[in-house]
Amino acid sequence: QVQLVESGGGSVQAGGSLRLSCAASGYMSMTYCMGWFRQAPGKEREGVAHIYYDGSTWYTDSVKGRFTISKDNAKKSLYLEMNSLKPEDTATYYCVFKYWGCSRVAADFTAWGQGTQVTVSS
Repeated sequence: QVQLVESGGGSVQAGGSLRLSCAASGYMSMTYCMGWFRQAPGKEREGVAHIYYDGSTWYTDSVKGRFTISKDNAKKSLYLEMNSLKPEDTATYYCVFKYWGCSRVAADFTAWGQGTQVTVSS
């Protein structure tokens, strides 16, 4: 019911910045959680950042202080500002959505975008 489309991926040098966007459509309940997962080749899918409907946020330790998640309720859009990028941030990044509360488990999210590639060179 909820559709997600990511954009903003690309290739940057280490230390650079990138801003990912996610446009949502469809029915969204009063209470929901949106966020970003990422997956690099040979690695598990990892939760990066989540934002609750009330604006509360969560970040995985490896991106704390470097990434900022935000949303625009009027535009039904989600953003991930990524600063001080490192080669280990290289991955496919997915926008995710679930009704009700947040979760750190990928399978709990009911809607996924198609993914956008982020490549950070050293």
